[in-house]
Amino acid sequence: MLTVADILKNQRLKKGLTLEDIEKKTKIRKKYIEALEKNQWDFFSSKIYIIGLLRNYSRILDLDEKKILAFFRRDYEKKEDIKFKKKISSKYLNSETKNLFKIISIVIIFFFSFYFLYQLYLYFSPPKLVIISPKENIFKREDKIKIIGKINIETSIFIFDQKIYPNKEGIFEYDFPLKEGENKLIINLIGANGRKSKIEKIFIKKSPK
Repeated sequence: MLTVADILKNQRLKKGLTLEDIEKKTKIRKKYIEALEKNQWDFFSSKIYIIGLLRNYSRILDLDEKKILAFFRRDYEKKEDIKFKKKISSKYLNSETKNLFKIISIVIIFFFSFYFLYQLYLYFSPPKLVIISPKENIFKREDKIKIIGKINIETSIFIFDQKIYPNKEGIFEYDFPLKEGENKLIINLIGANGRKSKIEKIFIKKSPK
């Protein structure tokens, strides 16, 4: 970012002038000119004094003094803002407060790190399914049962290669016909991350006696 010092020094060199030349033309001592060309505002006693020097220096270099002063105020006010924050920090933050602040910062960093790692774990984990109903797996009179389950809303679910569409809460239903004996339900899941998982459930229908 271009600063007052950059503009002054570049213009002086462009005109082929030395610091000694400027000292003779402006009657400003060389050490002050060097300070202006290095943005060393602490070298001067007041802001008003700096503005007076910049006006004089700008005229000698044929620069727009309003532009130079605008750049100066931007740089100076930024520097003052930093100094003010440092003063406030050192004034109001005693050793106990600073230690407390460090502890809080560590806790916050730990929390966000844990949350990030947990989200990373979820992303790379295979999709999961929760069977809500039925809870039992042995039946006697039913010719079919209603499978109710819950998945992540971004997970695709297929039962016997038929795509099932859950509602907004991730709840889905599927009517599973039962024949006498062992009935295997095969559910395939594809997560948003591309990972796959396969769930097999066995339901048994006993012949009524």
